[in-house]
Amino acid sequence: MDKIDVGRKILSANEIFALKNRQLLARSGKPCFNLISSPGSGKTTLLVRTITDLKDALRVGVIEGDLQTDIDAERIRATKAPAIQINTEGACHLSAAQVNQALAKLPVEGLDVVFIENVGNLVCPSAFELGEDGKIVVLSVAEGDDKPVKYPAIFAKSKVLLVNKIDLLEGARVDFDLDRVRADARRLNKTIEIFPVSAKTGEGMQNWYDWLTGQIRSR
Repeated sequence: MDKIDVGRKILSANEIFALKNRQLLARSGKPCFNLISSPGSGKTTLLVRTITDLKDALRVGVIEGDLQTDIDAERIRATKAPAIQINTEGACHLSAAQVNQALAKLPVEGLDVVFIENVGNLVCPSAFELGEDGKIVVLSVAEGDDKPVKYPAIFAKSKVLLVNKIDLLEGARVDFDLDRVRADARRLNKTIEIFPVSAKTGEGMQNWYDWLTGQIRSR
């Protein structure tokens, strides 16, 4: 009896839509970044702060992935940025086909950059290309400094690591070794850009903004 590799078949179908997304975005000249993290790392807060701080310079569109609800999409829409909600109904990652449908609803031509906020998970989303220009992994200091070692795939594949909630390091409120994170991440990925930031206080955010605007200008 012939055997079907279901995993390979699913990934192949995903790659077809990822290519369609990449071609669509390339024709429009719009960079797209896939934001990945554990739940509670502050992805949405980072996006809201970025959109708000750069509102006079960048037009941002967001594709929001969640298991349920549109709470995060509503937070994005409150900034006046367009946001398309995708509810995965239990799936631990977004698929390229879902992103393709969302891109059709976004006013891509009128944007400068598209963010995909993936489902909160450091494992599943790292295996699925969505047609993005790069992955951005967010790690909050509250999660611990061992995550690059425990979840190497996403750190190895990401262009940027945003170490969020660094305001919690003041007064040693959390036990977190930033130097260890830098060393472990760069052992996996020599070219990864690492920006310690606080989306709450704004500390370090300008370095992230400079990188982002540089990526957009280069397109």
